[in-house]
Amino acid sequence: MEKTGSTAIFEFSKLLFDERGNWLEVQKAPAADLLTETRLAICDGLREIGKSGDIALILETEKTILTNDLVLYANSAAMKGSLKAGLDELTAAQALLPKVADPDLYKAVDETLSLPKNRVGGVPRDQARQFFRSHDSRLVNMDKSRLDDVEKSIIDERKRNIRSAEKIYVEAQKKALGIAPAASQDRGQGMSL
Repeated sequence: MEKTGSTAIFEFSKLLFDERGNWLEVQKAPAADLLTETRLAICDGLREIGKSGDIALILETEKTILTNDLVLYANSAAMKGSLKAGLDELTAAQALLPKVADPDLYKAVDETLSLPKNRVGGVPRDQARQFFRSHDSRLVNMDKSRLDDVEKSIIDERKRNIRSAEKIYVEAQKKALGIAPAASQDRGQGMSL
C-alpha cells in the first residue's frame, strides 16, 4: 500500500518527535553534565578574554577555536572551506595589528585603500575590517543552527568579542591616521592592541 502525503508527513513528524525524546534522554546522562560544565567554563573564559580588551588575545582565542573546529569537527566540505577561509582572514587581520599600532606603517595601508568603496567612516576597510565583518556573519549564521542553549551562549560571547575587537581596531585606525577617537563604548576599560 502506497503512503499518502499526509501519512508520510505524520511518520516523518513522529521521527522528529522521537529524535527530541532521545536527545532529552541523552541530556540526562552524567556525561552531558560534564559537557555542559566544560562549555560553561568556555563561555566564562571567552567573557573574561573579551573584558580584557586585548585585541591580539581576542584574535588568538578565535584562531584557537577555528583551528580546533577544523581539526576535530569539520565534517563537510562546506564547513572545512568556511573554517579555512576564516583562518586565512584572521591571519591577515593579525598581520595588520603591528601596522595599525605604528602611524608610519599604517599610512601605507591607508594610501592603498583610498577609493570610497574601500573606506568606512573615514578609515580603510582593510583586511582586518573585512575579517571582522565576515566572521561576524559566520557567527550569526552559526547562531541560526540547531544548537543547545549553552552552545548558543558560546556563540554570543564570540560575537561580542569580535564586535569589541572591531571597535578597538577602528579606534586604533583613527589614532594611527590622526582622526579624533569616538567615546569608548566597549565592555572593558584600558582597551589595548
